[in-house]
Amino acid sequence: MSRTIDGSGIDKVLAGAVDAGNVPHVAAIAADADGVFYEGGAGPRVVGEPGQVSTSTHFRIMSMTKMVATVTALQQVERGELDLDAPVEQYVPAFADIQVLDGFDGDTPKLRTPASQATVKQLVTHTSGLSYWFWNADIGRYEQLTGLPNVVPGEKRALFAPMIADPGTRYEYGINTDWLGQVVEAVAGTTLDVVIKENVTGPLGMDDTMFALDDGRQGNKTPVHVRGEDGAWMSAGNFLPDDPEWWPGGHGLHSTPRDYIRFERALLRGGELDGTRILRQETVDAAFSDQLGGIPLPEEIASADPATTDSLHLGPGWTWGYGLLLNTDDVPGRRRAWSGAWAGLLNTHFWIDRTTGICASIYTNSLPFISENEAWKLYGDFESALYAAL
Repeated sequence: MSRTIDGSGIDKVLAGAVDAGNVPHVAAIAADADGVFYEGGAGPRVVGEPGQVSTSTHFRIMSMTKMVATVTALQQVERGELDLDAPVEQYVPAFADIQVLDGFDGDTPKLRTPASQATVKQLVTHTSGLSYWFWNADIGRYEQLTGLPNVVPGEKRALFAPMIADPGTRYEYGINTDWLGQVVEAVAGTTLDVVIKENVTGPLGMDDTMFALDDGRQGNKTPVHVRGEDGAWMSAGNFLPDDPEWWPGGHGLHSTPRDYIRFERALLRGGELDGTRILRQETVDAAFSDQLGGIPLPEEIASADPATTDSLHLGPGWTWGYGLLLNTDDVPGRRRAWSGAWAGLLNTHFWIDRTTGICASIYTNSLPFISENEAWKLYGDFESALYAAL
């Protein structure tokens, strides 16, 4: 039986953030190995319309997709089908066309051959040299000059943005897991939506987690919210296409808090939930271990697109595992050392604290990401209130 807590303090945090206008809405959930022990929600599913968000509302979870896709790759490793140390192009030959962006000659990008072949593991750890436009101004400029789209519009050619560093030389958060999804597809011989359904969401009973929502679920989805000229939250509609040219392992899934917590609980329990195992214990342990091999995780990643994201201020003491951000020290009053976490661009966030034995997640669908005094502050307030209630 899962634990019981007094969740009134958490409820107050959630409602307070909505009442203050810091977020348009919020849903949050927490669980332990035995089940869910907190659920809460505040604010409208769509600003200006009736109906509240809840832990059963569908959100675009964006980069919280990454750990799901990473698990499918780790499953292939366990079955001996995928070698993390192999070059990416061994599985997806088109990857050999990716070059390194070495600055600009006026408005002409300067490209060169990478000093080494990127490996599958470097995709998993974001050390392949690939980046995102919103955290790297050179990629943004390259896309603008060449007309290459970023990954949001759903065109597959977006995958062919250049690296901005040689593989294995630094941590650079980017489209790595999108390429990892292409590797998974090549190994499986089928598309990523099928792989995830057959190997993760299906076995875990996550029936509300999928790339393209069916008609029955579309009406339960919250749109992306942004601030209008008057500063009030407003719906910006559907941020991404529902019919992209490819299923992106880096950002494509919809889910509900109730569904995704089952995935979190499976990782919390060492790869198993309700008698179904998706990963071996030793694989989960590796995912929650430093996999950067001495490459430092930046203490700050500056925003290159303030409308999309604020700068990320992590500070010292963080590293990366397999698909997870890891804190190497306890966070006072909050998660313990070696918890695994990540977030999604539209302000969703999860963490798994194996020492305390809990996992949790919090959801809005709004931009910009990690707005310092709004969504990012709410993440911390929720986490503090949760630990205070344990």
